[in-house]
Amino acid sequence: MKYVAPQSVEEALALLGNEPDYYVFAGATDIVPQMRAGLPEPKLMVNLKSIPGLIGMECENGTWTIGAATPVALIHENANFRADFPGIAEASGLIGSDQIQNRASWGGNVCNASPGADTVPALIVNDAQAVIATNGGTRTIPVSEVATGPGQTSLASGEFVIEFKIDRPSSRTSDAYERFIPRTEMDIAVVDAAARITLDENDHCKEATIAIGAAAPTVVRVPAAEDALRAQPINNQTLAAVNAAASAATSPINDKRGTIAYRTQVAGVLAKRVVKLAAERASK
Repeated sequence: MKYVAPQSVEEALALLGNEPDYYVFAGATDIVPQMRAGLPEPKLMVNLKSIPGLIGMECENGTWTIGAATPVALIHENANFRADFPGIAEASGLIGSDQIQNRASWGGNVCNASPGADTVPALIVNDAQAVIATNGGTRTIPVSEVATGPGQTSLASGEFVIEFKIDRPSSRTSDAYERFIPRTEMDIAVVDAAARITLDENDHCKEATIAIGAAAPTVVRVPAAEDALRAQPINNQTLAAVNAAASAATSPINDKRGTIAYRTQVAGVLAKRVVKLAAERASK
């Protein structure tokens, strides 16, 4: 196995174009445990951390740009970003331990394509876009289109994510993220959920986006719950509709972490909680 730390996007693309059996990483917080568990070693390991521009975050002209290799600890600790996107910031601060958060990145969390990835539901409800390096330049797709199944992505051979872009929220808009895990920390979500809510001047829901993770092969949106909220007050009746719609939208599996019935129920409960919390934040 050959290890390389390219100094530019172009150098990385050239390396990947010459060796189809590769693994791209930025923090190695997923690949190292996977290899220890028996994943075959690739011929080429490409570390993106040394490429300028892939680490860092800035807000310009109303849009946040986050380098794909930026440690999630920096994102979680950025007060300006946290003020705009408390849900994404919270999700970023829940990935593993403090040590892991100084290595882990959105690029890895998204492209590992785990159905229970912490940041993905929160990124999806905020319409985050992934900018992908290709041999022909770059292309941009919604984060929701990156993962196509557990461990599978829509990225073509030789492509990798270089940054994420998220427009700042409009007034009276906020988000929230919650997950259920068996332990108090450092665990994988049995189910997780995120919501983004925009309120009108009467505190009725103007726009809603809801996503559920770890309850289907990929993160799922819940259009029925979103429709039940629009133009309505967020009260016990509408939250009950959100609960029911979120549970109905899932297609979980039975495993050692939870049963189908349990995950289905928890999905509804978490959806209701994140909607309520996002609305409370949007009203302030």
